[in-house]
Order: sequence, then structure tokens, then C-alpha cells
Amino acid sequence: MTDSVAQHAGLPHAVFLHRLAGESPSSALEPRLGRAAFVALRLVDLLGAEYTTLHPDAFHYQHVATARCCRDLPPGTTETSHLVGLVQGTHDAFEQGSVGLVLPALFAYAHYLEDEMRLEEALDVLDTLLRVGGEKLPATDAVGARLRRARVYRKLNAFDAAEQSYAEGGALAAAIGDTHSELLSRIGRGYVVTARGNLAEAEHALRGVLADAERLGDAGAQALAHQGISVVLNTAGQPSDAIPHAWRAFELYTDDVSRMRALGDLGTMLLTVGDAQSAERALGEILRRGATHEVLDNATIELMHCASFRRDRVGFERWRERCDARRESMPPNILVDYMLKAGIGRARFGQLERAERLLASALRIADEAGLHEFTFRIERIQAGLRDCDCAEPAAESALSSEAVTEVSASLAELGA
Repeated sequence: MTDSVAQHAGLPHAVFLHRLAGESPSSALEPRLGRAAFVALRLVDLLGAEYTTLHPDAFHYQHVATARCCRDLPPGTTETSHLVGLVQGTHDAFEQGSVGLVLPALFAYAHYLEDEMRLEEALDVLDTLLRVGGEKLPATDAVGARLRRARVYRKLNAFDAAEQSYAEGGALAAAIGDTHSELLSRIGRGYVVTARGNLAEAEHALRGVLADAERLGDAGAQALAHQGISVVLNTAGQPSDAIPHAWRAFELYTDDVSRMRALGDLGTMLLTVGDAQSAERALGEILRRGATHEVLDNATIELMHCASFRRDRVGFERWRERCDARRESMPPNILVDYMLKAGIGRARFGQLERAERLLASALRIADEAGLHEFTFRIERIQAGLRDCDCAEPAAESALSSEAVTEVSASLAELGA
């Protein structure tokens, strides 16, 4: 578990006060939002089992102060809306003695924070939901909260905690006959195994999930399994085999967030096989349609990588500057990917010393975060950095296949 997660686990809600200390992107609004989130969640705490004898006047006093704090926020921001809804939901839950009335607001706020890559804050909200819900939490919500918490842990590279939360969610899902959530639990654990670097085990597990999802007719689980398999195959050096799976995931998804995430993976893989034009088409579609911060960050990094692949120095610097402006908010896995590809770009333009420094920094961060697959990849690149003529124009890749050609054609029709 990362140090930040361990610190968060011992100090509920204090993670929101980091915004007051300047640990988030600088903005005059951020400290006010952080303080409001802190007091709103302190109000939610009063719904917990340990406060069953709380006098209504005590709750009323804290509710009035919290509502005033949220009303003072600018009304046009998304986070303000979430906080106002959370305070109102907490008031209704206390007045009617039903904790279920605040659960939708907690789920929605956690989802927003995750999309904004405020992962430790999202984790705090999900922990709060599970704590105040306790035994009164409906089984479906208990499953959903654990699976979402597992996903946030995975993004924080807290793999042991992620596996445990996926297992808990899967066991609860099995107990209530929720086959879809069972499949999601298995897929999530496959993603964790991939992140740990055991690609053979991950591929075997995900193909097993895909077969079960097809048997059950679960299109959502099929999409996730296809996407997971594509990531495993690409990581294992089989991008031509991975691309049809990524495209199939894109076709099966019904929500825009997931479709853009699949399109981002597809763009990365198309560049790997040397089809920079199709890669840029896929990644540009993400920027045109919009996506979560995570997906947009990944797409911007890949567009930088595409530019250096084509030896477009101006394009490389333009995308690199956009990435650099976001680096302070990037979680370790995205930051390592950015520094790795920035280093490769520097090498392609003959700046080997700058490339070596970037790769060394990327390796250090990957080691600290337990990102073993990144560690292996960076070490291989470091070993051959000065032996290759990186300044030469990129050659056309021979990795393409008939299936890849079909996907490229479909992609061209998508943007037409």
C-alpha cells in the first residue's frame, strides 16, 4: 500500500484538507472546496452507528453550519453541486432515519472524484459510505461500493488492497446471485495481475471470464474482458493480436466514458504497429468528444508519442507542454508513462542525455510504486538507448495484419 493511502486510512477526511496546504493544483477555489468537502463528510459521519443516540439539536447545529459553508461556494461548479446534494441527502437521511437516502449522493461524489483523478479523496468517500451504511447497506450497494473501491485502489497501485476488495465484492455478489458483479470482480483481479506483471496468468483468467460472459450474454462484461485481454496482449508484445480485442470492446460498450477509454487503448496499439495516422485519428476523436481526466491525459501522452514517432519536433513539444502542465495531478502509472515516452521522444530527436535523465526518473517512480511491468520495459530501453540510431526517421512496422487493416478502415469510417 502506498504511503499516501496508509496515511489516508488513519485520518478519515483529512485528505480533503490537503487542498488547503497547496497539494492540489493551485486555485483560489480549491481550498474552499476542500474545506467544504471535509465538513460535509463530517456531517455524513453523524449517520454512523456510533451516533445513534445523537440529540437532534446537535445534528441540526452541524447541518446549518455545513450548509452555510457549501452555500458560500460558487454555484456553477460540478463539485459544489455534489457537495450541496450530499448535505441535503444527509439531512434527509437523519430526519427520516434511513441511511439509504444519502447513498446516491455518496456514490455520485466518489465517481466524480475518481474521474477527476482525486483518487485518495474518492477512496475516503467510498470508505465513508461503507462505514455509515454498515449492516443496513443494501447488498447491491455493498457489492458496488467494494468493486468501485477496488478499482480506485488499483489506480493507486495499492494492489494487495485492490485484490482484497475485489474478492470481498465477488463473494458478496455470489451470495446474492449477481453474476454480472461476479464477472466484474474476476475482471478486476485480472487487471491487478496484469499490473503486477504476470501476463500469462492474467490472459488465462481474462479469457475464462470472456467465455463465461459470452455464455451468459453479458455484453458489458464481454467488453471489459476484451479490453483487458487487449492490454495483456499488447503488453506482451503482441499488438496485432491485441487490436481486434480493443476494437471489439469499443463496439460493445454502450457508455461514452468506456468507449473513449477503449479508443485510447486502440490508439496506443495502432502506433505500436506503425500506423500513426490511424492512431492519431483514434486519439483525436477522444479530444473532440471529451473524456475523463485520466483518458484525456493518456490520449495527450500518446499524441506526443505519435509526434515523436513521425519526427515532428514542433508537434512533440506542443503535446509535451500540455502533458507537463498536468503532471502534478497524474497518478504514478500515468506519470511514469509520460516520462518514459517523453524520454523516448528526446532520444528520437538526438537529445540522449535528457532522455537518460527522464528514463532514470521514470524508473525510480515505477520502482517506488511497484509498477513492475514498467520497470522491465524502462530497463530494456535504457540498455539499448545509445546503441540505436534514434534520430533516423521511423520505419514502417511489419507487425500489421489483415485484422489490423480492417480495424483501421473501420476507424476511418468512424471519423468520416
